[in-house]
Parts: sequence; structure tokens; C-alpha cells
Amino acid sequence: MQPQLDPSLYYLCNFHKALAWLRERHHDLLLAEEQAFLRRFGELALPSQALLVRMIMRKGAHFRASKLAYAEIGCPRQAAQALLDAGWIRHDAELSLAELFDLLRKEELLEAFAARAHKALKKPELLAQLATEHSQPRPFAAWCPGLDEQVYSLAIDPLCERLRLMFFGNLQQDWSEFVLADLGIFRYEPVALSADSRVFRRRAEVDCYLALQRCRERGEAGEPIAAVLQQIATLDCATPFLAMRRAKLLFRLGQQLERAGELESALACYADCPGAGARLRRIRVLERLGRAAEAHALASQAAAAPENEAEAQGLERMLPRLGRQLGLAQAPKPKTPAPARLDLRLPRPAAHSVEYGVKLHLSEPDAPVHYVENSLICSLFGLLCWPAIFAPLPGAFFHPFQSGPLDLLSPDFQARRADLFGACLAQLDSDAYKSTIRQTYADKYGIQSPFVFWNALDQELLEQALDCLPAAHLRAWFRRLLGDIRTNRAGMPDLIQFWPAQRRYRMIEVKGPGDRLQDNQRRWLAFCAEHGMPVDVCYVQWADA
Repeated sequence: MQPQLDPSLYYLCNFHKALAWLRERHHDLLLAEEQAFLRRFGELALPSQALLVRMIMRKGAHFRASKLAYAEIGCPRQAAQALLDAGWIRHDAELSLAELFDLLRKEELLEAFAARAHKALKKPELLAQLATEHSQPRPFAAWCPGLDEQVYSLAIDPLCERLRLMFFGNLQQDWSEFVLADLGIFRYEPVALSADSRVFRRRAEVDCYLALQRCRERGEAGEPIAAVLQQIATLDCATPFLAMRRAKLLFRLGQQLERAGELESALACYADCPGAGARLRRIRVLERLGRAAEAHALASQAAAAPENEAEAQGLERMLPRLGRQLGLAQAPKPKTPAPARLDLRLPRPAAHSVEYGVKLHLSEPDAPVHYVENSLICSLFGLLCWPAIFAPLPGAFFHPFQSGPLDLLSPDFQARRADLFGACLAQLDSDAYKSTIRQTYADKYGIQSPFVFWNALDQELLEQALDCLPAAHLRAWFRRLLGDIRTNRAGMPDLIQFWPAQRRYRMIEVKGPGDRLQDNQRRWLAFCAEHGMPVDVCYVQWADA
């Protein structure tokens, strides 16, 4: 049972909630060290518990005692003693010169190193000046024997990382989620969670996730990618969740190899990557290697069954080029109708974007223009399909701080919820969808969602959209989103203009001087043209050019 704590110890109360959650749902995954921590933590005096949580939640691993002054904790040195006895913090950890610089003010550094002659230097410059003479780490007391200060260092960072990973299922979120939720800054949809709701089913999966994270960090730090790939090859990423993370990492490492000119290694890396986009990269690398025949064969195979629109678009450009290199007869290139074009000469903006300038120029009292980009269509989809998106399916939700289901970008996301999405989209057959969207907007306003942009969707815009956007167009957009969420929730036109009296609209993609349409924008424009949706591409030149 969690203790009743003073409100000033809110962060400690939240930490107790997290530990209770882990104890209830992950007890069979916890190592002996982790079980001992959960048990022993609750036995400490409250000031010691609170001090440890403060240190865990703050940035970095090293803290000056004088900077750990909290009224609800009292003397930090007294509170720290139990943590030192438990081995959870240290007072003699070796610090690098850079870590020391993070702890001390410039005046203290000048005094500690008798470096008054360098007082004109900024801290980074002073660090560079001293680095060659002081390359070996040492305890704080050895760095600054004349400074009456104690430095405490967390000794359980890896343990805390594992606990945080098991709770959240990722390492992007941290314990501050509790505080942000308590303050109402972030609000989350309450989804029914069973006692068995968790990301990881076996301890080996936790270890695999952390190993993939270390591999990513090694790659980003510039370590030889060949060594990183060797470690990845030893990992068992059998679950779909881990397989997706592995594929994403391999794709990232393949790109690094490409940029470094290590094309053969990049080719092998992409060949081992089942993620979207890897096959197209393989074709491009084969072409760069001068192996046009292999590239053409793989491109032809891909064109017979492209994995998505992005791959199909890339192949449309690559196949003719590869065919010319091989001297093959060229099929006539299908003509794509150009979108309607709008040319404007506008004053050069002083403080706002070109899109905003076009919005101001085109807006009229009876024909308002809104800067929406991807937010409007995605938001309407999210509002209509809220029950399907937040359905408590196995493998979707695991803790109270999820803004969306874990499998959102999985290939079978829509298929697993086909009946639910079908029921949502069926409302477009009548005006029922309007009532549903309005009601969801009222009931769920401000709750985190992977689709709804609350800050961009006010009541006026919502009503104009419901009045002016045909249900058939909404259905087409929503189905396209569901077909490839990762790719298709971006690239939509920047602006939308409504004529409420006529219940019509047009979308406007804005291009400033020298700007060109991106691939995902071209795909959206082609889709809109195919479905008779009014879209203009507005090309802007500056009046003073």
C-alpha cells in the first residue's frame, strides 16, 4: 500500500505509483537487483527516498550537495547517507574534466585551476585550453581540494533505465509524465488495461531493446558501423515490436554507410532490413555501384508489387533511367495532369512565413483561408475514428501515458481494427459523422492523440470544414491515411479556403521563390486530382525581386 505523503512530495508519490505498477505487472521480469531495489526503497526514510527521486528525475548523473536544497527534504547530506550506505549513490565517483565543468561556475574553475590569466575565455574555450593537461578523470575532492563541497553521483542509472523502459515501453518518456499529467499539461485517453498489459513478455525482450538502444548510440557516436552490425546480428528480435525497432535501426545505419561512401556495406545492410524504403535504397546503391542490370531486375520486381506509393513513385523515375543505361526500349511515360497553378507577386514578409502571407492575401470576409497543412484532415480523421484508434486491443496499450496505440505504424494496424474503422467510416454515408465529430471534439478536447491537432483546430474551422468538405472527399482522404499512416499523414496542402455560403472549398499548396514540390506533396496532389478535389499550387515571387 502506498504511503500518504505530504503534497510537496508529489514526485515521490508518483514514483511510488510507478514502482507499484512494476511490482504488479512485471514482477516475473525483474532481476534480483531490481526486486531488491523496489523492496528496500520503501524502507528508507522519506527524505532519503525524496532525494534519490529528485536525483533520478534531474538531468545528468552528478550533483553538488549545495544544489540539492529542497525544503521538504531538509539537509541533503543527512538524506544522502542512507543512499550511500545502499550503494545507490557515490561521493567518490571519478569525473572527467567536461563533467567537472558542468558542475562548477566559471569563477570556481578559474580558482581551482589557478587560471585567472584565462578569465576572458568562455567556459567552452577554457575547457579546450585545459583539456590536454587534464585528460584523466578523478574524484571531485581531487579536482577541487580547496572547495568545501560534496558531489553525489547516481550509481543506479542502468537500473533506473530498465525500470523506466519496462513501465513506458520506450526510453523517450520519463518520470516527468506523471507531473505533466497531474498538472493537466498532458491529458491521456483512459484505456482499460488489464494486470497483464505490458510491452515485454520475457526478460530477454527487455535486454534486446536495451541492446538495440546501445547499438544506436554507438552508431551515432561514430563507432565503426561494421562492429555495430555484428552486435545487431546476435540479437533475437522475434517480436513484431522489436523487429520494427531493428529494421528502423538498420535503415538508419545503411544511410550512414551510404553517406560515408561504403556502398557495398550499405547494400548488405539494406538487404537485411525488412522495413519500408529499404528496397528502394538497395536499388539506388546498386545503381551507384554501376550494377545497372541488378538494379533494373530488382526495380522491375518491386514495380510488380510496390510496398507503398512512395516506392512506386521512386520506381517510376528509376526504371526509365536504368533502362536507358542498359539500352532497353522505353515505354511511353504516362502523362500526369498538372495541378491548377496560381502565381502571386507579394511584398517580402518581414516577420511571417510565405504561407501566412498568401493566407492574408487570399482571405476574404466571405471566403476565409486557414493555414492547416496536415492538421485539418488528420484531425477530422482522428475525431471520427477515435473509438477505433483507442480500442483496447492486445498489444496496443500498456500504461496510462500513451498518446496512441503502440502498433499505430505496424502494417496490420488497420486490419486488426477493420470492423471498428468500418463502423466509423460508415457514418459518412449520412450526416451522422458530423454529430460524431462535434461530440468527440467536445468530449475529448485537449486529450493527446496521434492525429488530432487541438491547437490548430478551433470551433470556427471545425464548423466550416464540416459544412464545406464533401463526405466523399473525407472518405477518400481517411482511407488513404489508413493505407499508410507513416507516409500519408504528411504532405497535404498548406492552406484551405472555404466559401461557406456555397459550401465549397479549395486547398492551396504554397511554394516560395526557389521552392519545389516534395515527393509526398506530389503524391497528395495526384491523389486529389484523381478524386476531383480542388487544389491549386501557388507560386510566390517577391514584388521587390
